[in-house]
Amino acid sequence: MSFEDFIAQANNYGKSHRSFFFLIDFEQQKPLIFPLEEVAKKGIFFDIKGKDNVNFGFNAVLPDFYLSKNPMSLTDYAKGFKIVKDELQKGNSYLLNLTYPTSIECNYSLEQIFYHTSAKYKLLFDKHFVCFSPEAFIKIEKNKIFTYPMKGTIDANLPNAESILLNSQKEQREHYTIVDLMRNDLAIVAKNIEVTRFRYIEKIMTEKGAILQTSSEICGDLAENWQLQVGSILAKLLPAGSISGAPKQKTVEIIYQAEQQKRGYYTGIFGIFDGDSVESAVAIRFIEQKEQQFYFRSGGGITIQSELLDEYQELIQKVYVPLKSGDE
Repeated sequence: MSFEDFIAQANNYGKSHRSFFFLIDFEQQKPLIFPLEEVAKKGIFFDIKGKDNVNFGFNAVLPDFYLSKNPMSLTDYAKGFKIVKDELQKGNSYLLNLTYPTSIECNYSLEQIFYHTSAKYKLLFDKHFVCFSPEAFIKIEKNKIFTYPMKGTIDANLPNAESILLNSQKEQREHYTIVDLMRNDLAIVAKNIEVTRFRYIEKIMTEKGAILQTSSEICGDLAENWQLQVGSILAKLLPAGSISGAPKQKTVEIIYQAEQQKRGYYTGIFGIFDGDSVESAVAIRFIEQKEQQFYFRSGGGITIQSELLDEYQELIQKVYVPLKSGDE
């Protein structure tokens, strides 16, 4: 299906208020859209803030979870990082999300990871990938559109972690930038844009302990009968600003130059339209399977203030699995 066909199909479903699931890759080359009742037949399972199509579970006692990371070398990471920093110095971008895959060894299957992880937004594409994302893309309800950009991460166990995160000039600038970008994005499709919550902290549990992340809430007003244009609204907001950067078009060109590979469904979006509202997420915290090998995709926002070693360590720190309580 072409992206244009996806938009048309989504708008058609919106006109009849027919519920559907959607999944759009970062490059917008392999979009998927299915009526909700057909999604499981395609080997796709989701749990989006408690709304799910899951028809399986695991009653057997599993062994303790094991995850071993084999990250890319600092030398290889530095090559992409230098490309990005050079472009930032030239003024061609002022925030870019740089990502790479990390080879991992794990004793759970994708299906077992899906079932035993805790996240607001979970997705399993059988034999392809599992995603356990903490980050919303957009939410639409009662003619209002919301987005929740998430930028800034720190180990929660560090002394004064919350204060360090909130007072970091680098993290502040990065967060201000992404909030400004997402305000501008929402203004493409909505009016009366407001930042209703700014840089609030969320704690996320991992198998190695807790991390803290900062998010903001931005909202705007949509036109009546926005459902008629639900596909067009999604298209105008892509790719998600929080995992691309700003200015968006030029930054995406730099991303391809630095990363040297397609992202596919990683950092794309997925969600459901229930006939009257939308819940969707950014496809981060993402493990893909290629033959028998697993790869964890992760990254972070790069600004002119970013330091090589800090960003490399953040890439590795984000390789984690948020197990449900009792599974640790």
